[in-house]
Amino acid sequence: MNPTRKSIEIMAKTIYGEARGEYFLKTGGLPSLIAVANVIMNRCIATNEEFVENVCLKPKQFSCWNEYDPNFRIISRELSSLPAPIKVCETVAKEVVSGRWPDITKEATHYYNKNMQPPPYWATNGDVRIIIGNHVFMKLS
Repeated sequence: MNPTRKSIEIMAKTIYGEARGEYFLKTGGLPSLIAVANVIMNRCIATNEEFVENVCLKPKQFSCWNEYDPNFRIISRELSSLPAPIKVCETVAKEVVSGRWPDITKEATHYYNKNMQPPPYWATNGDVRIIIGNHVFMKLS
């Protein structure tokens, strides 16, 4: 995969919107950001999708891109106007897409917040691969 600047930007914004709380609160730290990037890449592989942005922007897949999500207003802005930690997310996106950083999720394609009770309906048949911070990473069969 040869990512475009747009792919890296959309992926970085997705990582930021989905896991910045884990990073800032240090409940999952940097591995939380990497794990979200891994899930994005694993979905690209699972669906034979060449373009990262198509996976990130697919409706109802990553909540940060849903218009009702408070993160949507933040990540819809220009990349340069986002808070400084977006640079960390950009680095994560570049390193994961390039294959320089390994898949720490063990091929997970989905995740959810472990504090959700009950867990999402789609998680009932999933194979839990790893828990990082407040997120359960799983591969759906």
